Amino acid sequence: MEYSMINSLNSLFSLQGKVALVTGGYGHLGSAITMGLAEAGAEVYVLGRSQQKFKDAFQKEKLPNLYFQHCDIADSASIARAFQEVHTQHQRLDILVNNAFYSAGQNPEQLTDEQWAFGIDGNLNSVYRCIREVIPFMKAQQSGRIINVASMYGVVSPDFNIYEESPASLNPPHYGAAKAGVVQLTKYFACYLAQQGITVNCISPGPFPNPNVQQDEVFIEQLNRKNPMGRIGQPEELKGAFVFFASDASSYITGQNLMVDGGWTAW
Repeated sequence: MEYSMINSLNSLFSLQGKVALVTGGYGHLGSAITMGLAEAGAEVYVLGRSQQKFKDAFQKEKLPNLYFQHCDIADSASIARAFQEVHTQHQRLDILVNNAFYSAGQNPEQLTDEQWAFGIDGNLNSVYRCIREVIPFMKAQQSGRIINVASMYGVVSPDFNIYEESPASLNPPHYGAAKAGVVQLTKYFACYLAQQGITVNCISPGPFPNPNVQQDEVFIEQLNRKNPMGRIGQPEELKGAFVFFASDASSYITGQNLMVDGGWTAW
């Protein structure tokens, strides 16, 4: 009986037979998200513009259930084409992770109108485009999991004191504004799609600086001191949250924003 119960619990988190799409799935955090879904059994398609970056990111894994699909999230036609091509292969789309983004401009006082618009487009509008294009597929099968990636800076402002000596690492205002929009977009579509068997949730990573930023030891030490856990996050620590929202274990959860930040926003 104990073995049966374990089996039952494991099946809740299993993604066997599911088809997942991860935009920007070969980046610093995207690679860990991708690997988590693949390790849970899903057929995972990494959507991006560079097949070479995909090969470089996963050259060691050689997983048979991991694929590249060309997609430009700035182009609605490209998104629609990518989704259709994957659907044609499997006749279903079960999971969409909106992780990719693009931006321009850094200085809060000197962003041009073009940089502001580009950052909002790359962090918010692109998420809407992907949600819009996947809805017909998920509605047709009356099931689906949409997981949006926001940020702790969509909920709180940066602590400007820790950026005084590292201004290049400061998240610009259009980034936080767009990520706050992603949280609200999540709630909107969670309610809009709730009776279609589709859940929409959001994950907001905290301090997960990329390897280049980690070279700034002074800045990393400031991040560590700011965080209740006393350290930055490792990309692999995101795997569980994404598998949870992608699986049947979260079947009665929708419209939520899960902070994976080491307690940063709990101060």
